[in-house]
Order: sequence, then C-alpha cells, then structure tokens
Amino acid sequence: MGGAGLEGPHPVAALNPGPSSVVLVTGATGGLGRVVAGELARGGSRVLAGWNSRPPESAGEGIEPVRLDVTDDAQCRAAVDLAIERHGRLDAVVHCAGAARNDLLARLDPAGWDACFRVNLDGTMRLDRAAIRPMVRQRSGHLVHIGSFAGIDGAEGRSAYAASKAALHGLTQSLARELGSRNIRANTVLPGVLRTPMTEPLGGERLAEFAEDNTLGRLNDPGEVARFIAFLLSTANISGQLFNLDSRIHRWA
Repeated sequence: MGGAGLEGPHPVAALNPGPSSVVLVTGATGGLGRVVAGELARGGSRVLAGWNSRPPESAGEGIEPVRLDVTDDAQCRAAVDLAIERHGRLDAVVHCAGAARNDLLARLDPAGWDACFRVNLDGTMRLDRAAIRPMVRQRSGHLVHIGSFAGIDGAEGRSAYAASKAALHGLTQSLARELGSRNIRANTVLPGVLRTPMTEPLGGERLAEFAEDNTLGRLNDPGEVARFIAFLLSTANISGQLFNLDSRIHRWA
C-alpha cells in the first residue's frame, strides 16, 4: 500500500470488535488454528475457518469452513469476498497457516526454503493485501500474524523457518505504520512451542530441550494462545507489537 490513499486523521474513538465480530482464521484445521477458531466462535464471533490440505471433520456453531490456500491470490480474495457477502464486513484475520522445514542450511533443498517463505511470509502478505481494502472502507480491522521465537533468536536446523518468521515480524510493524491512520491494527503473536502436528517431526528429545529453555520448564498450550488472541482482538489501542507467550527470555538487543 505504501500509505497511498490512507491519509486522514486518526479516528477519535477506535471501533472495538465485539462478540459479533467477523474473523477469518487460516490454517483452521491445524493444531493451533482449530483451537483459535473454536475459542473465537465460543466467544460469539462469526468465524470463517480457512483450510487447505484437508477439510475440517466437523464445524461447530459459528464456524463456516472455507477452502483457502494462502499462496493463491484468487482464493485469498474469494475468502475475503465471502466474509463481506455473508456478513457485510471483516473485522480480523488470524494467520495460523504455517510451514516448517527442519534441516541445516547446508543440507536444505532450496525448494524447502521457498516453501517456508511461500506460506509463512508470502501467504500472509497475499491475504493481508486482500483484507486491507474492505478494512480501509470500514475504517477498522485487525491483522494478527503468528510469528515465532525463532524469528528473534534463531533456531539451529530451522534457518528457513526462522528467517521467514523474522521477515514476518518486520511486515507486521510496517503494516501497523501504514494502516494506523485508518484504524487498522497489526500485531504478531509468538505462541511458543506447542505440541501440534507441525512440531511432531522434531521428536520428544528436541521438544524436551525446548521445554528446558523455558524458565517454567514446560511448553505452551494451544488453548492459552487462543485465549490470548481472543483477548487481543477485544482491545482497541494495541498495534505494531510482538507478544511472546511462553517463558523463554530474550535479551533486549
């Protein structure tokens, strides 16, 4: 957007999405996305649950499954258009779709590197770009990106994943600056290491090491992350921030 066409005074009062807000959740059949969609629906939001590789086995009340490959511009636009067609607005997008490749850079196939960036960064950009237009028209919206502690501290054997998440953090803060004048917020949530299908390939020993890196000696829980995201969506004045949700400590540098 580059800020073009977004001039104008800041709104006197922010529009705070309430229980009837419309939220698009990507990766909604994954370990985190499924829990986030359910938490938001229980809170009264109307949730469009984006799925790609497999449809949800069942959709609870307030959840509408939507075919969504975030690497496809047409599907991103269609999902946003569906929200507007069904509900007249789109209050938030929560980006839970993600990809990881676990290998040392020297052994990593370039295709694996590209896959991480295509989903984690480019996919987020594509859907954000589609969502921004209706949010600008309604003068409100919230883009919630799922980042990673690896994006601020690095991760041995996960360079592609770490680099894509570091770039995502920069995207979040740039969008917060570009869109703030239209009352659109952008934030990144670092959920911590969760026991989900994405982390299963790491194995029990590596997950135990992650737990030891936490001052509390344990991994995070998807339900706690979902509750935090629901809270974040209920706020009005937070934008451009990175929220680390586990107990790993990173120095200020």
